Amino acid sequence: MAVCVIALDVATKALAVAHLDPMKPVEIFGDVVTLRLVRNSGAAFSMASGYTWVLTVVALVVVVGIVRYSSRLRSAWWILGLGLVLGGALGNLADRIFRSPGPLRGHVVDFVSVGWWPVFNVADSAVVCGAVLLVVLSLLGFEYDGSRSGWAARHATETADGKDGDA
Repeated sequence: MAVCVIALDVATKALAVAHLDPMKPVEIFGDVVTLRLVRNSGAAFSMASGYTWVLTVVALVVVVGIVRYSSRLRSAWWILGLGLVLGGALGNLADRIFRSPGPLRGHVVDFVSVGWWPVFNVADSAVVCGAVLLVVLSLLGFEYDGSRSGWAARHATETADGKDGDA
């Protein structure tokens, strides 16, 4: 999953840089969905601008943490969620390392604008979707090791006992 996210992120950013003029957004669906080239030195929603090196270090820690604990994963849903987060983190990390103005200070390429939402890219979408999935799994009791607690454990027991689970 991470490799797919990285490939899609790199390809779409290359297309955006090659074909979008920062001064001329391209309307896809009226002015609600546009393609707008933006170079972001900060984190999501342009927060922490000027702290690109700190964001780079944080992304590196996240990547190392996911890779380190990946061997413990036994849940396909957790693998999917962490794969999305890992791919997104690596996609934006590549921009911070390799894009101008220089290593560890590079600006992330954002190009999708939807309504009032800040401009984003494929990597941002993957991180958000992966994080939301992980939160939902945690809240429902689906553990990274494949075990279940809380609602998920109760639901599995009710299903195994032949109950419909809606009682």
